[in-house]
Amino acid sequence: MKKPNDVILHSVTKAAVVIILTFSIDLFFAGHHDPGGGFIGGLGFASALTLLLLAFDIEWVRENIPIDFKVVTASGVLIAVLTGLGSVVFDAPFLSQTFDYFNLPIFGKTELATAVIFDFGVALAVIGTAVTIILSIAEDR
Repeated sequence: MKKPNDVILHSVTKAAVVIILTFSIDLFFAGHHDPGGGFIGGLGFASALTLLLLAFDIEWVRENIPIDFKVVTASGVLIAVLTGLGSVVFDAPFLSQTFDYFNLPIFGKTELATAVIFDFGVALAVIGTAVTIILSIAEDR
């Protein structure tokens, strides 16, 4: 059986994945001031990986992205919970956040908030869960 020539599909997919990942990162960092955050940023990231799975085969994706997404899920949940418990250590209610402004090289005056760490945990949990579900469905074929 002759293998199809998917050069155009693969080229367009690679460009689209870069665009989707860039937008997902923008959504992630907009999260604690505007709509967005870890959940929607994580879903965008997972959709980019799903597009790769659709355009290429599972073996190609597993070979080029050798990540156990169940570990990604567990790491994300752990980060989110530890971020929430961090406030308890400082005698504040669970999931309280704090922020301050710092002068960073290149970026200048920048706000850094603990909410971003929590959102990072949520994003990892969403990415890991979504991709694990997609891979489970794809491997059942």
